[in-house]
Amino acid sequence: MVTDDFPVLAITSGEPAGVGPELCASLADRQWPAHLVVLGDAELIEERLARIGSAVQVRAYQPGLAPESGMIDVLHQPLASPAVAGELNADNAPYVLALLDRAVQGCVSGEFAGIVTAPVHKGVICDAGVPFTGHTEYLAERTSTPLVVMMLVGGGMRVALATTHLPLSAVPAAITPALLEQTLRIVHRDLVSRFGLDAPRILVAGLNPHAGEGGHMGREEIEVITPVLDRLRAEGMLLVGPLPADTLFVPHTLAQGDAVLAMYHDQGLPVLKHASFGGGVNVTLGLPIIRTSVDHGTALDLAGSGRADPGSLFAAVELAISMAASKRKSA
Repeated sequence: MVTDDFPVLAITSGEPAGVGPELCASLADRQWPAHLVVLGDAELIEERLARIGSAVQVRAYQPGLAPESGMIDVLHQPLASPAVAGELNADNAPYVLALLDRAVQGCVSGEFAGIVTAPVHKGVICDAGVPFTGHTEYLAERTSTPLVVMMLVGGGMRVALATTHLPLSAVPAAITPALLEQTLRIVHRDLVSRFGLDAPRILVAGLNPHAGEGGHMGREEIEVITPVLDRLRAEGMLLVGPLPADTLFVPHTLAQGDAVLAMYHDQGLPVLKHASFGGGVNVTLGLPIIRTSVDHGTALDLAGSGRADPGSLFAAVELAISMAASKRKSA
């Protein structure tokens, strides 16, 4: 049960062959102002803990049970097939998705205040015959959300994306006035309600080099981006742009905004990940629930070694707790 001062967060342990199970167990190494519940196969997590020589104990999750030092509460979800560290098995793809479904169910019912996700492996889920492009799109479908926005937080930056996992050739056609307007409304709304910013300032990147150079390097800035920004500015939103992406991320410019909206995945994320990799957080804006995630993949080569860095997971939990607090204040 979620309480005002002690939120309950669901932590999905992700791909069972990856580092997720052991990273989730490492959460017991710290005290948190929240009750963290790991969703996964309890025997798998115990096996990984033994393999890395951890003294953390697994306890069956019970609603209302207070957290205890040195223990990790696990909401048991059984594997479909035995999991071997570093070896993908498509038979366990339904298990991975079942963790997400149970977490969403708990958030919708009020059992959980939010979800923090460990990494999944998109390829092995697709190999199992389930079209899967990522957590962001899957959670949007499961919550019947027509549009969500991916944002990464880290290195002193918040970078949201107008488009996500698209081929570069498909990006210009995807950035329509309607998409851009809806995306900016979602970013603005969630910066207010979940990040506690009363009047957020959003820096908006252009699509083309030099933001189109006055139409000489593309007309999307003139015909699509600027009209949308002008319309939303007239409503009171604080929007700066369109700005050339090659100079947007310099400290002087970043200091003028609370968040950046990049037009496509590799326009904004390489800069943020360079500044924060291993400590960054992926946030899904626009959902009716809170969702944060690590900024890295399954790291199959590190699974079961005890050498995986939990920094990004810790940062994702910290942000989810902060967002839950902001949500309560704005309610």
